Amino acid sequence: MTNMMPLIRNETIKMMRKKRFYVILLVLVVLVPMFTYAQMKVAERNKEKFGDDWRRSVQQAITDNQNSLGSSRIPDEWKKYRQIYIQQMKYYLDHDVNPQQPGGVTFTREFMDNASSLFIPLLIMGIASDIVSSERTSGTIKMLLTKPVRRWKVLLSKLVTLFMFVSLTVVASFVICYAISGLVFGYEGFNMPVFTGFQLQGSDVDLSAVHAVPQWLYLFMQLGLIWFVSLVVSMLAFMISVLVRSTAASIVIMMAALIAGNILTNMASAWQSAKYLFMVNLELTDYLSGTPAPIEGMTLVFSLVVLAIWGAASLVVSFIVFTKQDILN
Repeated sequence: MTNMMPLIRNETIKMMRKKRFYVILLVLVVLVPMFTYAQMKVAERNKEKFGDDWRRSVQQAITDNQNSLGSSRIPDEWKKYRQIYIQQMKYYLDHDVNPQQPGGVTFTREFMDNASSLFIPLLIMGIASDIVSSERTSGTIKMLLTKPVRRWKVLLSKLVTLFMFVSLTVVASFVICYAISGLVFGYEGFNMPVFTGFQLQGSDVDLSAVHAVPQWLYLFMQLGLIWFVSLVVSMLAFMISVLVRSTAASIVIMMAALIAGNILTNMASAWQSAKYLFMVNLELTDYLSGTPAPIEGMTLVFSLVVLAIWGAASLVVSFIVFTKQDILN
């Protein structure tokens, strides 16, 4: 491990010089205030319409969703999401908890939930997609491989550095979101109860497993799942970077896969085999919130296993190809 540290230090310096991580921080600093402002306007509109009576606001949301269930224009697979939402809102009403209470913690939880399957993976892709291909394009990989260092160690140092910056990206997303939204909504709310465990059984919602957890614990579990998804996405982007010489092609391939997966998630309910694609299993935080799985039979454990297999397979391919292929010519 001692002889790996100089390689990891060298890769860290190169990653910082690329300034990709700084760009990610800048994107977050620019976009999070926009999302915060939009949420603030929604809160102001609800206050004008319902005053301080949050129960009226929640009841109106329930009524609107119940009315939409009878519409023939709404696909059946979308109706199950609304069924879960209706029962969730009723549960919050029964337990006198305001699910729409504005707060920096609540805003951060909702932001991270919405960003987990596309926004954050796209940020990760920006770091990982060219970590190898960019050096092949510039020719610096040849200089690195002429040194008396085993190829697998060179690639492992890149992977370790990538995991470090992936973890920093997830943490930075949370910290920046909480810090900025807290200026508007306040920094309290860590002990607010969040109800989880809603399950859809046929056309009925099963409430037997529903339980309350403090919002800080929910956030901890949520960030853990997002971190796992981010690692898997980085492994896949890492593999593409090894297989493809062009940095642009590497980025386009991963971007197309992530966007296609986001679209496919909303359309794949009748395609059972699609549940084995990594893109369809990225929304791990939906299992916490109680959102129905896109394909019947999918569970949190199933998605974790599928993503772990995709990640492990991508690493095997990466190391085999990198150690065998002719890179110097």
